[in-house]
Amino acid sequence: MSATEPMPAEQIRAAASLGFVFGVRMYGLFLVLPVIAILGAEMPGATAITVGLAVGAYGLTQALLQIPLGLAADRWGRHRVIMAGLLVFIAGSVVAAMAESIWVVIAGRALQGCGAIAAAVMALLADSTSEHHRSKAMALLGIGVGGSFLLALMTGPLLVGPLGLSGLFWLTAVLGGVALALVPKLPAPAGPRTPGAQPSRLPEVLRNKYLLRLDLGMLVLHAVLTSIFVAVPPLLQSEFGMPAASHWQVYLPVLLVSVIAMAPVLVIASRRERQHWLPPIGMAVLAVALAGLAFTGGAAWLLLLVLFFTAFNLMEASMPAQVSRKAPETARATALGVFSTSQFAGAFLGGSLGGVLAHFWGESSVFIAGAAVALICAVLVTPPAERAATAFPGERKTLD
Repeated sequence: MSATEPMPAEQIRAAASLGFVFGVRMYGLFLVLPVIAILGAEMPGATAITVGLAVGAYGLTQALLQIPLGLAADRWGRHRVIMAGLLVFIAGSVVAAMAESIWVVIAGRALQGCGAIAAAVMALLADSTSEHHRSKAMALLGIGVGGSFLLALMTGPLLVGPLGLSGLFWLTAVLGGVALALVPKLPAPAGPRTPGAQPSRLPEVLRNKYLLRLDLGMLVLHAVLTSIFVAVPPLLQSEFGMPAASHWQVYLPVLLVSVIAMAPVLVIASRRERQHWLPPIGMAVLAVALAGLAFTGGAAWLLLLVLFFTAFNLMEASMPAQVSRKAPETARATALGVFSTSQFAGAFLGGSLGGVLAHFWGESSVFIAGAAVALICAVLVTPPAERAATAFPGERKTLD
């Protein structure tokens, strides 16, 4: 079978159903991002530091449990781990919904992250698709996650008016229940289980320079993303006079334009087989956008937000597929587990460190620090001129 042949209908349905379940859960995690910095600041015990922890707390528990729950999915089954993870996610949402202090919100967000089902979902997706079409299936899953992020940023501010912060968490719990009800309908493995994350392959994954560059890029990408949600919402309120419920009027056009701007760049890079240059270029663009956000205002500030999200969407869409394509089959799940761990660790670091910076030095310091980190990362993730082999010892080389 050729990789250029269309995916069979049953594999498309498998990828779509898994993408929907995982996307619904991620939508719940992202829903409060655009408003928690404002509404959380009104709760007892709130400071910029504790609000930053509330923004990123889910990332720490996700990062710690990603690989262990992937191993559990190999032992006890994908469906069981996905169901257990969604139950924990619902419990965390209820804790946060009933919170009367920012510390309880932090605990709820951390508990939400304990339902780390990404590895189990990806393993089930691998079980349900052929090797020839697995990259396409992973791309469909990524589209679901990316769509949930964009939808959350647009609808979070819109829903917070009638629902409040507590209501958003209750809605998240309900959505978790919807995803849970769909788990029994998820596809059963079409054949033998695809090998999951293997601790024995971890040293090899961590020695692979190409994969390490992608891991670093994803960590920094999500660190700067969560950090700006400590700074951007308060600035929209103070500098532009916009209440939290009106922030969707900014996010909607910014995100739509950024997706439109990102798409042709991604297509051109794929056709010319230059995807390996997207992380360093994207990081450099992020650095420019963040530096501009620190020192400008008005319409220029909004244009820089468009630039930021264009670079973010470009890297978010391209890097997971690169990991899936570069890692050999026998270590792919391990490589994806490390990659996902990097993503969620970045979310925690960005939220917590962004809160510290905003607390002591103001919102502009968050953008300045993010620009510096992104610029350094752009250098570190730049592939060598000779495009060194990315294969593992004993594996066939897989170049762009």
